[in-house]
Amino acid sequence: MQKTAHELGFTDWLEAVPDTTRRDFLAKVGKSALFVSLGMFGAGCEAVDRGLLDRGLTPIVLVEAQAAGLPKSDMLVHSESPFNGEFAPHLLNDDVTPTARHFVRNNGGIPERAVRQDLDGWQLVIEGEVHKELALSMDDLARFPQVTMEVVLECAGNGRSLFEPKVSGTPWQRGAVACSEWMGARLRDVLQAAGLKPTAVYTGNYGGDIPDDGSEPFSRGIPIEKAMDEHTLIALKMNGEVLPAAHGFPARLIVPGWIGSAMQKWLNRISVRDKVHDSEKMSGYSYRIPAYPIAPGDKPPVEDMRIATAWQVKSLITRPEPHLKFSAGIPIQIRGHAWAGENQIDKVVVSTDFGLQWQATQLIQPSNRYAWYHWETELTFANRGYYEIWARAYDDTGAAQPFTQPWNPKGYLGNVIHRVPVSIPV
Repeated sequence: MQKTAHELGFTDWLEAVPDTTRRDFLAKVGKSALFVSLGMFGAGCEAVDRGLLDRGLTPIVLVEAQAAGLPKSDMLVHSESPFNGEFAPHLLNDDVTPTARHFVRNNGGIPERAVRQDLDGWQLVIEGEVHKELALSMDDLARFPQVTMEVVLECAGNGRSLFEPKVSGTPWQRGAVACSEWMGARLRDVLQAAGLKPTAVYTGNYGGDIPDDGSEPFSRGIPIEKAMDEHTLIALKMNGEVLPAAHGFPARLIVPGWIGSAMQKWLNRISVRDKVHDSEKMSGYSYRIPAYPIAPGDKPPVEDMRIATAWQVKSLITRPEPHLKFSAGIPIQIRGHAWAGENQIDKVVVSTDFGLQWQATQLIQPSNRYAWYHWETELTFANRGYYEIWARAYDDTGAAQPFTQPWNPKGYLGNVIHRVPVSIPV
């Protein structure tokens, strides 16, 4: 009798089942099968065996991800349901991040509409504290002036794995960041068409994704001042193409300088409110940081938490990749990016002696204030041994990246200096 997946383990089971069954299964889920274990399903392995696999069925979360082109090649996948994945820094060397190298952060399942690229019946509703409620089609949005911008988009938890003591949540390393090109209508123009009432204080933004745990869909808002900023967009295209399913088709918000949770994907409704938007998943400690510095491991009262907004100064080393070997006396090309939320980058310096001495880099200005800067330099190692290349960015307020990561309960806004190990064997 053929053993079940539970008895063999998922990978061994794939090798043991008849070729036709295995081929059909892998054709449906693609690379997703390489990243999933049966333990992720709350119903348990036996239910998966008998209810799905023994009937020739595939977990729907895998079908959705595969249909949306996930995981992307070379992606480090943290979870399949909801799907979350990033790229190693050395894969983010492009000045403008290609879609194939843009991280994916989801709070729920990818909407079927997005997977099918289906606009039938879709509208963006503008309601609440406005004089005229709107229900805009894609054609309606396309009639507004279109703006194209390169914008840094970064998950609030990027760098969470570097916090000590450890915190809960997706263990992002450094690659949940990208700087792609976005095109769409200014949110300001759309809100002006609806006519804001004097009572308008905040937006409540909603999307079409459905949580897989039955909870309230993720919803975030932004202050009306940021919504009316000329750089805040309702994006309809990414890198010159219609938004991919994983990145928010048919529309998403781009809120430059701020954390990724503000940039609602699969956007279908904006409710203008007369108070701060108080959705379930933006309460308590979620997407909030302490109002004052705290000791590692401390948890301040909820009333002392503040909504996380703009990113702090930060840099990334994209060349060389870690653990490469080089020869003494031969120059090495060093390169990376830097960004600072609502502020500007003043300089980026590098060190090869664990921060005792620093060398200036050439700073290349961004295409606009919300794109990332590029920096580059050459380093030459005189002697053999183990080294670390450190990068530290400063912004125009004088703030600099810390040597150790300031702590908060959810691991947000990580910006500790980037360190890349290399060796000189001869």
